[in-house]
Amino acid sequence: MTIDLPADWPILVVAALLVIGVLAGGLAHRMQVPGLVLFLVLGMVIGSDGLGLISFDDPNLAVVGGTVALILILYEGGLTTRPGDLRRAAAPGVVLATFGVVLTALILGLGTYLLLDVDILTALLIAAVVASTDASAVFTVLRRSPLPRRLRAVLEVESGSNDPMAIMLTIGLLETWRAQATVGPADWAVFAVLQLGGGLLVGALFGFVGSRALSRINLGPAGAYVVLALGLAGLSYGSAATVGASGFLAVYVTGLFVGARVPLHRRGIRTFHEGLANTAEVGLFLMLGLLVFPSDLPRVIVPGLAVALVLTLIARPLAVLACLAWFRQPWQDLTLVSWAGLRGAVPIVLATFPFAAGYPQGDLIFDMVFFVVLLSALVQGGSIGLVAKWLDLRAEGRAWAPAAQAVPISDINAELIEVRITDDLHLAGQQLKDINPPRGLITSIIRGGRVLLPTARTRLRNGDLVIFAAPRHPEATRHIAAWARGAPTTPVEGNGGN
Repeated sequence: MTIDLPADWPILVVAALLVIGVLAGGLAHRMQVPGLVLFLVLGMVIGSDGLGLISFDDPNLAVVGGTVALILILYEGGLTTRPGDLRRAAAPGVVLATFGVVLTALILGLGTYLLLDVDILTALLIAAVVASTDASAVFTVLRRSPLPRRLRAVLEVESGSNDPMAIMLTIGLLETWRAQATVGPADWAVFAVLQLGGGLLVGALFGFVGSRALSRINLGPAGAYVVLALGLAGLSYGSAATVGASGFLAVYVTGLFVGARVPLHRRGIRTFHEGLANTAEVGLFLMLGLLVFPSDLPRVIVPGLAVALVLTLIARPLAVLACLAWFRQPWQDLTLVSWAGLRGAVPIVLATFPFAAGYPQGDLIFDMVFFVVLLSALVQGGSIGLVAKWLDLRAEGRAWAPAAQAVPISDINAELIEVRITDDLHLAGQQLKDINPPRGLITSIIRGGRVLLPTARTRLRNGDLVIFAAPRHPEATRHIAAWARGAPTTPVEGNGGN
């Protein structure tokens, strides 16, 4: 006698795919290629046009799944965007994320229309779908190929915030097709103001109110704060979408507020949502791979290659030049930012929108975008390190990483502050008796997986993680970071000494 529940087989399949996807991601890391390539290929292999293990051909379900995955990915991008990087690269990053996306779409749309046998609306749809760079792909490559701090910040801000503009362009073009009438500049202006302005306002509102609730309300178990933070993302997206604004932009802005203004539970919230976003990415790439029929790809190789060349060598460089020339960036920076415009999950998800809407060329758009994303991940993603080396653009040691990070302790007015020792820091090679931290006590040192109890003769080494315990203070982390780098600091009131 046996019991078979309807959910048994789907749970087994989904769990197996997640495990295989994560293992494929580890293999991709060792092979120095973006993980999305292997996830997409895995989806094609096990799909109905491959081994036939799973049959999936529902574009509407793909849109729903893709939308949920994008919400999680964008929210995690906002949570993990460092306020310092946002301030440092806000102007160039935001210009690239807005005007850069529009310029890229216009230039690529014109080139696609001239080179391929498609109508102007189809050409613009293809261009709008692939106009934005992908946060997950860019972040993965930057971790593997560290760049100078200024460039890293610009690329992170751009890739984390440019998806809403591409989504807005895609939806606007589809609405133009549905209206079967000419949509004038005034209609586009109103649409853009409502999408961008409304998304910013709704995101800021939920971010501000939500961050105050997370900081001031005692919810009991730590897991409750994680759930509340996730609920804020859904409320932000749904509320913005209800009033006709960009829910994706609202989610990203809400994540920025929560990540910057909730110090007490920040680590738990970030850790949970990083895992959730990674799971969403794996599932998203596998689902999109299942949606592709490999036998249809040969027909788009030539036109897809043409679109990829125009995008990479003409549209993206011209957009970067037009946006960043005002900031007097050297030509090496412009070249690398142009080459580092990786495409990933968002373009493929957006390519399902015309497909699901019944657009006449929807299947062609999806196959072409899929091919362009694969090419971008393989060629650009695998060569950014070489291009940076050729341009003599190297990271300044580990200066891009925060020198100190606060880890608040729940329920008491104290926090732990972590300092990772690197060769470029003032503390490297010094004994504890020769240094005087501006705040707190050094409680322990983690070295090579072992915990050391510090003494006056303990000498700090490269790779050590130094743990301070200190009374909570808004300026404590900044003072510790400045002290670690050897910069002058002002003693913080209430310093416990060392």
